[in-house]
Amino acid sequence: MGEVKTLIYRKAIPDDINDLVEMRMAYLLEDQEYIKETDRIRMEKSLPAYYERHLNQDFFAYVAVNNKIVGTVFLVVEERPANPHFITGKIGVLMNVYTRNEYRRQGIARKLVSMVIDESKVMNLSKIELMATEDGYELYKTLGFKIKESEYVPMVYKFQR
Repeated sequence: MGEVKTLIYRKAIPDDINDLVEMRMAYLLEDQEYIKETDRIRMEKSLPAYYERHLNQDFFAYVAVNNKIVGTVFLVVEERPANPHFITGKIGVLMNVYTRNEYRRQGIARKLVSMVIDESKVMNLSKIELMATEDGYELYKTLGFKIKESEYVPMVYKFQR
């Protein structure tokens, strides 16, 4: 089991990109029932360039490190024209809340999500949105997240690839 007292919590830096790819893929492979091998390869190839372009610009990764990254929380910041639902025009999308198996149930995700909340206030975000898994729901609820209610119907248009 991991030693929580030796963990360092911080924002990711460019030297972490390979580990961020590994943690993203570990999260996706655990979260999704099935990922086609061709899609997995395509994602693994595209992620490093994405992180190089966006890290600490409009994409922020918060990490717990114990010789290697053992926990992550990603925050994508979007800026849209302001409206009554997001006065500053800036919203955050929380994703990839993931802790390696041997480090789970030690408060790592709670600490990382709390860091994101604190930094989002400093960034002047109007809100943080997320899609909770069953495993994460209680954590988010205790940190103050609420079920999103809307008079609008969420819809999506997917391109076939």
